[in-house]
Amino acid sequence: MQGIYLIAAHPAWRESRVNSRLLETAQSLVGALPLDIQDLYGSYPDYHIDVAAEQARVDRARLLVLLHPIHWYSMPALQKLWFDEVLTYGWAFGPASAEAGSHEQAPAGTPGTALRGKDFWLVATTGGPAESYSAESYNGHPFETYLPPYRQTAALCGMRFVPPLVLHGAHGASRQDIDAHAETFAQRLRDYPRWADTPA
Repeated sequence: MQGIYLIAAHPAWRESRVNSRLLETAQSLVGALPLDIQDLYGSYPDYHIDVAAEQARVDRARLLVLLHPIHWYSMPALQKLWFDEVLTYGWAFGPASAEAGSHEQAPAGTPGTALRGKDFWLVATTGGPAESYSAESYNGHPFETYLPPYRQTAALCGMRFVPPLVLHGAHGASRQDIDAHAETFAQRLRDYPRWADTPA
């Protein structure tokens, strides 16, 4: 099995019910799986990201996992800063990455292709229930319409955007719902990459 780099971003872990459970689930699999876990808010409380260290960890992985709650229809601030600072031009993207649709591994050292051929998996939670993501409800649009920044980031960097795992209504989720969601998450980590070929 190829390496997994899980990047967890939650500004208030003590208040989290679902994301904290998923992080604990992933931590329980370290050793059994080639799994590297980064808690962004724990490692970088001052928002000073070690770019070289992060790029090295990304280099070792085949699957990048983003684990976070959806904040204002997007990712938490430190996760966005991670993208801004770590996915640099000439490393994560550049002239060579502009070959649309190419997810093939590039020759080692090719500028702008460090992420090409990797998989990109969003594991997220929302506070609002699934039915709130519609034109008829207060979120105004289907949840899928908020995903283009994730999809396009993956595409520009030559990564494959694999089917997201999302739990809606996290604030009101029952213990049984959270347990089932955590088990699905663990199973997909264990079964990667078999399920990743399903179109996102």
